[in-house]
Amino acid sequence: MRVGVITFPGSLDDRDALRAVRLAGGEPVSLWHDDHDLQGVDALIIPGGFSYGDYLRCGAIAAHSPIMREVIDAANKGLPVLGICNGFQVLVEAHLLDGGLIRNDHGTFIRRDQKLRVENVDTAWTNTYELGQEITIPLKNGEGGFIADDETLKRLEGEGLVTFRYLDVNPNGSLNDIAGLRNARGNVVGLMPHPEHAVEAGFGPDADRMQSGTDGLAMFVSVLTDTVLSK
Repeated sequence: MRVGVITFPGSLDDRDALRAVRLAGGEPVSLWHDDHDLQGVDALIIPGGFSYGDYLRCGAIAAHSPIMREVIDAANKGLPVLGICNGFQVLVEAHLLDGGLIRNDHGTFIRRDQKLRVENVDTAWTNTYELGQEITIPLKNGEGGFIADDETLKRLEGEGLVTFRYLDVNPNGSLNDIAGLRNARGNVVGLMPHPEHAVEAGFGPDADRMQSGTDGLAMFVSVLTDTVLSK
């Protein structure tokens, strides 16, 4: 299965995402933001970083890059799309996911291993997790606070579209401890933590600080099996 990873000016984690796809058993395909060709990939990842230097709003400019026209069209037709950190912000700005992401409530950049609970396994990217499974994924962001109006928040909760929720500590003030979302179809998922940094034991940062494990690998394995969308 071919999984494309889009590079924007300012992307930082595109190489990590490509490596995660390869470790999961897929074929990684590099894509460029200024192109219109998705090269026939079977799934897409919008990686983390600081696309266009986070000018205007995080992800706002990238959401209007040429390749996003194809991404939006493909996502609306059912192609699996994953947005990680800045990629989540891009998906929100492109209106593929609801809500918004604002500056952390404590006003500073945060970097930590973050415990999450898997709230939904009926997606292309989470179907190999167990419902309610607790996982640990690295988190690094300055504008990761999830917001939505009351009506949208009630709908997200009522329709079961919350996909990941922060546990133990809310690191950025996200409403309802929301760390990640899915769309109604289940092919589009966005989350602030970085699963691509938790795909291989022994390759995390200093063991006395962040201790990234392999809990993120299942996200990339899930899209290769794609059991949800093949039903």
